[in-house]
Amino acid sequence: MCRLFAHQPIENYQCETRSLRIGGHGTSIRLEALFWVVLEEIAAGEGLSLGRFLTKLHDEVLDLHGKADNFASLLRCSCLIYLQTQSWAGPKALHQQARADVAA
Repeated sequence: MCRLFAHQPIENYQCETRSLRIGGHGTSIRLEALFWVVLEEIAAGEGLSLGRFLTKLHDEVLDLHGKADNFASLLRCSCLIYLQTQSWAGPKALHQQARADVAA
């Protein structure tokens, strides 16, 4: 099992900072690359662009809690919840690539 984790491409866990607008305000969010892949998959599944999806999520959090502390952590946890609901299938292309890398 550790081979699957240890042999993943370094690109999966390198950090990426993306600049976007949330609620009309410019901001940047720094996440590991693989989280961005999952968030893009979630957004596509909702029929939204990534920016629009993140804005919608941010607005819902504000409505529920009045603030959106540590939004990057909320995004990471959202990815994990999404993957759990997908029976850990994860982003399809990355899942298939990870299996191929381990087999090689």
